[in-house]
Amino acid sequence: MESNTPLASRRAFIATAGLGLGSALLTPAPLSAASHKIRSDEYWAKKGAVSLYLFRKRLDTPNPNRPVLFLVHGSSMSSRPTFDLTVPGHGEYSVMNTFAQEGFDVWTLDHENYGRSSRTEGNSDIASGVEDLKAAVELVVRETGQQRLHFFGESSGGLRVGAYAMVRPDRIDRLVFSAFTYKGEGSSTLAQRAKQLDEYRAHNRRLRDRDMIRSIFTRDRAGTSDPAIGEFLADQELKFGDQVPTGTYLDMTANLPVVDPAKVLAPVLLVRGEYDGIATVDDLSEFFTRLPNGDRQFVIMPDTAHSVVLGLQRQQFWHIMRAFLTMPKPAVLT
Repeated sequence: MESNTPLASRRAFIATAGLGLGSALLTPAPLSAASHKIRSDEYWAKKGAVSLYLFRKRLDTPNPNRPVLFLVHGSSMSSRPTFDLTVPGHGEYSVMNTFAQEGFDVWTLDHENYGRSSRTEGNSDIASGVEDLKAAVELVVRETGQQRLHFFGESSGGLRVGAYAMVRPDRIDRLVFSAFTYKGEGSSTLAQRAKQLDEYRAHNRRLRDRDMIRSIFTRDRAGTSDPAIGEFLADQELKFGDQVPTGTYLDMTANLPVVDPAKVLAPVLLVRGEYDGIATVDDLSEFFTRLPNGDRQFVIMPDTAHSVVLGLQRQQFWHIMRAFLTMPKPAVLT
């Protein structure tokens, strides 16, 4: 599969350590108009008896030093519909294509009870997701030879990544979180989910039908995504059934915080959609200020709701993440 969609620059609100919340115009370096062929491969990792599906994309050219970017999905969708969605006639939506063209070795994973991975009786909570990442990352390390990986996690995928980073800091290069939540205080989305808390505790599955998938793009602010995307996403995701695990919803409504920012040692980019109801600016600002690494940024994307990867402003997100992941290391005065 090929892609030649350029990364776009738009105005973003950005907070960096020592500067506080503010705004900056970000200008990406121009990309070559040439499009390169992308290679894709499938893998399986084992977590005990559980088989975990992994998918990989990168340019079909030799490069032993290609940086690895690992993408982690959220509570209601599996990996490839989230990060490698093809929507004919609606432009590029694949984060995997975009960053493979940028020179990254891009991987993603179906967590236990999602997508192509094994179905079990478990509820696939955040702790289970950390164990999934432990197994998957070691496979990636063996295949690529890279000891440290960049990670991106959206929504509960960010919680999985953050919790993994606390226990395996040696595997982390740079971290990107979007649609993240820390303590959940003041979250309109989590307040609605909390009404079903008894159901999440009593059952390991919840309904995820076409209407629920559509609601992801309308519940916070209609008009921040193409209405066709919910339909294409549902077409792909419902192949795996109309139920998904309750574990991450239970953690997000009853067990926050699950990520201690003081134990997240790597550089962090924290991205929030302007209208995202999953977390308030105050909640994320507290997380941001408690991060120990001075190499950190907090970006608020305008005209964006919960999903930054499938919204109308997704090209802005590609640029913001690319800039963070390719940021040169600061000079050290001697």
